[in-house]
Amino acid sequence: MPATSSRKPYRVARSRTGLGLFATREIKKGTRIIEYFGRMLDCKIKEQDEIENKYLFELNGRWTIDGSVRRNIARYANHACRPNAESDVQPRNRKVYIQAIKTIQPGDEITYDYGKDYFNSYLKPIGCKCPHCENKRKIARAEARVAKKRAKARAEKRALKKMNGHALNGHAVLDKGRKGAKAR
Repeated sequence: MPATSSRKPYRVARSRTGLGLFATREIKKGTRIIEYFGRMLDCKIKEQDEIENKYLFELNGRWTIDGSVRRNIARYANHACRPNAESDVQPRNRKVYIQAIKTIQPGDEITYDYGKDYFNSYLKPIGCKCPHCENKRKIARAEARVAKKRAKARAEKRALKKMNGHALNGHAVLDKGRKGAKAR
């Protein structure tokens, strides 16, 4: 992996989803962080249109950037449903930049929304691992545990009522006619 100079506001490091791009210093909102680059693919050429990898960035209906080259550090910016950056696509110039949409603090992972097509093709089948989606799943699991506990308590209560009902319907009948009645 190529070393990045200290003047770069980012570095590649281990993330919860593999490798990620992290801020090394504060990045102000609106700042252009890095360019996403690679070989240009023309979808009108059959061989280039059939190329499949996770680092394809579609500029428009005809041109796509193949960002799988190792020098393309921008490819390490991961997806997030609530990102802190966005892609600035310039189809005329055939360029894509990742820029901050909010101030990013040192140590924060730089993330942007990959879009619906990529999400449906690659992320949805395995489950999105961004912090927002992980938190939603964590809350859903906790709610499921609580619901399961409540259902179990209701079932035990019904079973207890049923047992008490059987006890009154034949096993321990009270004699209602006398004062200080006893069970027979």
